[in-house]
Amino acid sequence: MSQTPWLNESEQRIWRTYLLGAAELWQRLDQALRPFNLSLNEYSILVCLSEGPDQRLRMSELADAVHQSRSRLTHTITRMEAAGLVRREASRSDRRGVWAELTQRGVELLQESAPAHVESVRRHLIGPAGPDDWEALGRVFDGLLDTPRDDGTLTPRHFILVAPTPTSDPDDEDVADDTDDAEDADDCLSEDPESPAASSGGYVRH
Repeated sequence: MSQTPWLNESEQRIWRTYLLGAAELWQRLDQALRPFNLSLNEYSILVCLSEGPDQRLRMSELADAVHQSRSRLTHTITRMEAAGLVRREASRSDRRGVWAELTQRGVELLQESAPAHVESVRRHLIGPAGPDDWEALGRVFDGLLDTPRDDGTLTPRHFILVAPTPTSDPDDEDVADDTDDAEDADDCLSEDPESPAASSGGYVRH
C-alpha cells in the first residue's frame, strides 16, 4: 500500500490560506451585492441568463452554469421569480423541460448591480494579486478544470464566456426560434463570437 503523500509545510500553508481566503472573498463579494438585495448566487444566475440566447436557459443548463444542484437552483429561482427577476415556462418542444428567462426587472437590476460587483472583484482579488499572480491563478484553475473528477467526468466549460462590458451594445442579431429548443446545449452556448450567447450584453463577474 502506498503511503499518503502528505502536504509539506509550504503546501499546507498555501492550502489553508486558500481555504480561508476563498471563504473571505465570497463573503466580501456577497456583501457588495447586499444593497441591491442580491446574493452572489443570485447575481451569478442573472449573469448566466443574460448571456444565454434570448436571455434564457434550460434549468438543467443553468444548474451546470452556476454549479448548483437542481434542487438548490429550483429553490433560488422560485425566490427570484417571486421578486420579479426571472420567469419560468415549459419548453414547447419538450414538456418535461423548463426554461428560466430574465425579466425586464432582472435586466435592470443586473445593470444596476454590475458596477458594484466588478469594483469589489477588482478591489478584493485582482488588485491584491497583481497581473502575474492573476495569470498564474488562471493557469491553476485551468489545470483543475482539465483534470477529471473522481468519477472520470470533466467540468462543463462551454459556459465560460468572455462577454462584452455592460456599456457595450448587444449585436442586433436574430436568435433561433423555439423550434431549436431541443438542440444540444453545446450548440446553443457555442463560444463562436457570432453566436447569440457570445453577442449578448454581459457583465464581467466571477
